[in-house]
Amino acid sequence: FKYTCEKLNMHHEQIPVKTPNKNAHIESFHNLLQNECLKYFSFTSFKEAYKEVVKYIDYYNNTRIHSAIGYMTPMEFYRENSSNIKKKLVVRV
Repeated sequence: FKYTCEKLNMHHEQIPVKTPNKNAHIESFHNLLQNECLKYFSFTSFKEAYKEVVKYIDYYNNTRIHSAIGYMTPMEFYRENSSNIKKKLVVRV
């Protein structure tokens, strides 16, 4: 993992142990993924699980409304605000 991050010029940032509040947005997403998707399946392969997670991410971004962004989908919010969103994004894994 470390080698791949270095090769891709990525900085791997970790939060301190037992501090989920430092990464609240992804913790919230993981909770939603578990409760709205994963708990309904018994996967028999990684491929099967991957397929369902990809479907859920599409639903999350394009169908599911979010109260924090005015009861719009993330895609609707992006389309309405793309000119105000920074063009250079920092991706943290």
